[in-house]
Amino acid sequence: MRSAAAFPPFATIDGDPACGLLLVCDHAANRVPASYGDLGLPPAEFQRHIAYDPGAAAVTQALAASLGAPAVLSTFSRLLIDANRGEDDPTLIMRLSDGAVVPGNAHVDAAERGRRIAAFHAPYHAAIAAAVDAALATGVVPAIFSVHSFTPVWRGARRRWHAGVLWDKDPRLAVPLIEALRGDRGLVVGDNEPYAGALLNDTMYRHATRRGLAHALIEIRQDLIAEPAGVAAWGERLTAILKALNRDADIHRVQTYGSLAD
Repeated sequence: MRSAAAFPPFATIDGDPACGLLLVCDHAANRVPASYGDLGLPPAEFQRHIAYDPGAAAVTQALAASLGAPAVLSTFSRLLIDANRGEDDPTLIMRLSDGAVVPGNAHVDAAERGRRIAAFHAPYHAAIAAAVDAALATGVVPAIFSVHSFTPVWRGARRRWHAGVLWDKDPRLAVPLIEALRGDRGLVVGDNEPYAGALLNDTMYRHATRRGLAHALIEIRQDLIAEPAGVAAWGERLTAILKALNRDADIHRVQTYGSLAD
C-alpha cells in the first residue's frame, strides 16, 4: 500500500484501472492522529467494531493482489469520523457507540466537524472518485466492490449470517453475488442483512449509484476473518466469484435512474 503523508486520510493499492473492478474499504483502520490522542477511550475500545471493521482491510488486500484490482482504504478510525456516512449524517461523528461514550467527541461543534471532514473524510472520497475517473479514462466502466465486516454478537443476540450483501437500487453485481455465495450450502448469506444497503450519501451511493456504476458491499462476520486462514479462505472464495461476475458486460455499463436525491 502507498500513502503520502505523516497521517494520510487514505491508502491505495496499485492495480490495473482497466481490470473492471475497484475495491474500497471504508473502515480499514483503528488509528487516530496524535493530535486527537485516544479520544478519551481505553485501548481496548480501539480493538472493537466501534473503531473499525476487523479483518476487512486484510480481505481487501488479498482481493487486490489476486484480482490485480486497484483499491482505496481509509486510514482513520470510524470513531474519529465515519467514512461510510454522508457529510450531513447525524452519525458521522459518534458521541456514543455500542455502549461506549466517546469523550473526545462530546463537544464536537460545527467547526470541528468541518475540520474532520476536510482533513479525513473529503480526501478519502476524493481518492475514490479519482480511482473511478482513472478507470473510466481507460474506456472501461468499473464495478465497485466494498468490503466490511460485522460483529458476531449484537445486543446480546448471536447473528446467524456468515456474510451479507448490501445493495440499494442496482442489482447487477449484488444479486449474482448473493446467488453465487448461496451456492455454498454451508454459508448463510444475508440479502441486505444484517444491515440495509439503502443509506443516502454513503460510499456506495456517492460513488456508484450517483454515477450509475454497478456495485455491491459485502459484510463478513468478523470471527470468520480474524485469522490469516480465514482471510485467505474468503479471499479465494470472493476472487473466484468476482472473476466470474467481472466477465458480464452488463456490469460494465452506466445505468441511469429516473431520479436520485442530491
